[in-house]
Amino acid sequence: MFEIADVMAMEILDSRGNPTLKTIVRTKGGYGFFCVPSGASKGKREALELRDGGRRFLGRGVLQAVHNVNTKIKKLVLGKDSRRQAEIDYQMIRADGTPNKSRYGANAILSVSGAVARAAADTSDLELYEYLGGVGKVVLPVPFMNIINGGLHAGNELNIQEFMIVPAKFDTFRDALTAAVEVYQTLKTLLKENFGKNSVNLGDEGGFSPPMRETREALSFLEKAIEKAGYSDSVYMALDSAASNFYDVSEEVYRLDGKILSSGELLEFYIELVNEFPIISLEDPFHEDDFESFAEMTKRIGEDVQIVGDDIFTTNMDRFKEGLRVRAANTLLVKPNQIGTITETMEVSRFAQSNGYRIMISHRSGETTDSFIADLSVGLRSGEIKAGAPARGERVAKYNRLLEIELTRPDSEYFGEKVLQRGTS
Repeated sequence: MFEIADVMAMEILDSRGNPTLKTIVRTKGGYGFFCVPSGASKGKREALELRDGGRRFLGRGVLQAVHNVNTKIKKLVLGKDSRRQAEIDYQMIRADGTPNKSRYGANAILSVSGAVARAAADTSDLELYEYLGGVGKVVLPVPFMNIINGGLHAGNELNIQEFMIVPAKFDTFRDALTAAVEVYQTLKTLLKENFGKNSVNLGDEGGFSPPMRETREALSFLEKAIEKAGYSDSVYMALDSAASNFYDVSEEVYRLDGKILSSGELLEFYIELVNEFPIISLEDPFHEDDFESFAEMTKRIGEDVQIVGDDIFTTNMDRFKEGLRVRAANTLLVKPNQIGTITETMEVSRFAQSNGYRIMISHRSGETTDSFIADLSVGLRSGEIKAGAPARGERVAKYNRLLEIELTRPDSEYFGEKVLQRGTS
């Protein structure tokens, strides 16, 4: 029943029109697939996404990765028990033999790893979230929705990459999603009234890309939209700075909003924002090697605000342990394609949780309609998910899957206001 009978990969397109992989795994009693996302803003220590180079697709093709799945990796996993996820994943890692999965490609390895998990769940007649996390309490995550896009995700002059809304004070995921959509649509109206119809063009993650330059301006419009929609007491804000993208390595300063800031000055700027606006979470506020500033921020405001590590950790156990030693951040952002297998993703997530960190499951800016991360968030009981704005099919697929889980599990709980309780769990 559970033996892997077939593995087949193919080249498909992601939400930016770039090639990526979809792999299908069949067992004797079930079927699974996984579509690999891709990021624009990447930590330099992420596992390697194998691209073909050359002229085809401007060098972004993934036919070599597809070939690696259909030949080398297929030979490794055929006949294996699909329930032995860790054994299969580590066998692929050993066969690849490189520290960043560059021989086969992390995208190739992850496509098989995710498809194996889904096939095993299907063969077991379990929902994917049940298979990943065990049968037990179902917790629906609070969505962190990027509704104003900046940085590498948009064509405007905002340095901060993501301006998010967080519908926390609700009893159900459905009610939270409803509020978020109303805020999103209200923001659209406000932007059109103030900047014209071109201001509501969408960025990579479905948020608007208005002609703004300064952080406070974007936050002010979020605040107005939340207030006008009637949710001032229940919808909060969050930022993903992706600060590595505006850090000047040569001069060791940050160039933000037309100013040149030291790490200390940038920290004071964030504290001012937290005092001015209902911000409950700050992601990647400093560049990816600045453990010291992450630790200082966590020490100063981490009791009240989530300090989220993405590029600094890259879902990597060794990097997370390095941060843990100095208590850098208090929340781990989890992106399976940063590390390249479902096993490693779950291992670092559970290790972080066991050490008092929260985890936030995250999409990538180049996404597919695969809703795997919605089930992963529920399975790991993360309580938090980033999946972009409530627009565009590849983002909405995740939210619709969570609605489905909530509907079919009336005993489920929405994490809700717990997200407001301290930065650590």
